[in-house]
Amino acid sequence: MGAVGVLLTMRYLILTGMVGFASLGLAEERVAPNFSEHVAPIIFQNCTTCHRKGEGAPFEFTSYENIRKRGKLIARVTESGFMPPWHASSKDFKFTGERGLTKAQVETLADWVESGMPEGDSGKVPPLPKYTPGWKLGKPDLIVKMKEPFPVPAAGRDIYRSFVIPLDIRETKWVKAVEFKPGAPEVVHHALFRYDTTGRARQLDARSPTPGFRGMGEGNALGPRSLGGWAVGGSARFLPDGLAYRLPRGADLILDMHFHLSGKLEKEISTVGIYFTDEPPTDVFAAIQMPPRFGALSRVDIPPGVKDYTVEDSFVLPVDLEAFSMSAHAHYLGKSMRMTATLPNGKTLELIHIRDWDFTWQEEYNFSDFVSLPRGTRLDTRVVWDNSANNPSNPHNPPRRVRWGLQSTDEMGSLTVTVKPKNRRDLAALQAALGQHAREHYNARRNRPEPGRARGLWQGIVANIFKSDKDGNGKISREEVPEWLSRSFGKIDLDGDGELSRDELDKAPSRLRR
Repeated sequence: MGAVGVLLTMRYLILTGMVGFASLGLAEERVAPNFSEHVAPIIFQNCTTCHRKGEGAPFEFTSYENIRKRGKLIARVTESGFMPPWHASSKDFKFTGERGLTKAQVETLADWVESGMPEGDSGKVPPLPKYTPGWKLGKPDLIVKMKEPFPVPAAGRDIYRSFVIPLDIRETKWVKAVEFKPGAPEVVHHALFRYDTTGRARQLDARSPTPGFRGMGEGNALGPRSLGGWAVGGSARFLPDGLAYRLPRGADLILDMHFHLSGKLEKEISTVGIYFTDEPPTDVFAAIQMPPRFGALSRVDIPPGVKDYTVEDSFVLPVDLEAFSMSAHAHYLGKSMRMTATLPNGKTLELIHIRDWDFTWQEEYNFSDFVSLPRGTRLDTRVVWDNSANNPSNPHNPPRRVRWGLQSTDEMGSLTVTVKPKNRRDLAALQAALGQHAREHYNARRNRPEPGRARGLWQGIVANIFKSDKDGNGKISREEVPEWLSRSFGKIDLDGDGELSRDELDKAPSRLRR
């Protein structure tokens, strides 16, 4: 064994605790880390869950051959902390399923690569973890998929579209989890799940020549008809004991999807696995999002070059709650997010801190145990964006002014804590307080007008609407108008010709206010 091999062996043995200082003289007789005994356990436990056939991560990490092929890359991304991906931390609480390597594990991978990536005794390779093919939570009770593919163009603006999947549920069901599998993961940014029992979604779908209908439909993932959601980088999780989503008989499943175009023509057919429970829930739950509406009411308006644009929000809990999960949302300029809870006794606890936001990993983080938040606790949230040229994720070079909006190159920002009231009868009081909190944000925004700002925003919206003018006749038909404006079509159509002119759209805000 050469000098380099001896040093690597000594380094490995010291880090892993296999020898003490008194036995360093035996280091030359021990082997350097090999795949079978030292590397395979690390990779199988921390990487193979995503890096296997049927999952979204590139290339497989299931054998010596395919892991050795990427050995140098593995060493580089683990030393930098880029992999395994995990962005949440808390000084006071633990999250279930935390991914991350110890210093000793990172050093083991680096030493293995430096020593030529030896295989070792193949008979000592641990068995691969057992996975249900294609499903992280095991075989679903019900598997459904889109009826036909939706063509996603190679280039253009982001697409928001909703799809209807009939379920043929003949009795009310209780849902513990929904696992989502995009057919074209390169272009699916996120999906919200909800149900519809009115037939309205089917009607909207039938009007369109292509699958689904425009917009994100009615409601959102925080509403009473929600079945949860998925975002890029996220993993499905079961709700805690005693909690479940209600799925009424005769309901259709609605997928509200956001497509972020990749430069390549794709066809999306989403598949959904639904997990039921026979036990009706004993508790209820709700989501507290701060700032509300993903920051839409907070005047997010980020000048170019600003590296620490910040929005803060506070909310005092009106009832006793128990928190069980956290999630976050922002776009490319997101930098960091933090939520704390200041208890009535003055003690402050850190619920979550995302120090380095990553647009491509938007997970839900479950606490290892319920977090008690008594009545009177104040939640404080801080969201920071970086619109400088030093932000490698900035989509604009040079940086441009960025405001709140639906496009990925616009911005949003919020943290959401999911809670259950200790007394289920307190849910109404919590929801009323959250509604009042959102109204306060809305009123504060209205009471701080910027000269010409509202008019300028509406002109931008009108310009976007006219991008749907396919025949170029200078008017927007009922089929071309965005879903969120369709209900007000008759109020805006002043001449009653079934189409909206630019002048009619320019006058829409004043008519709708009246």
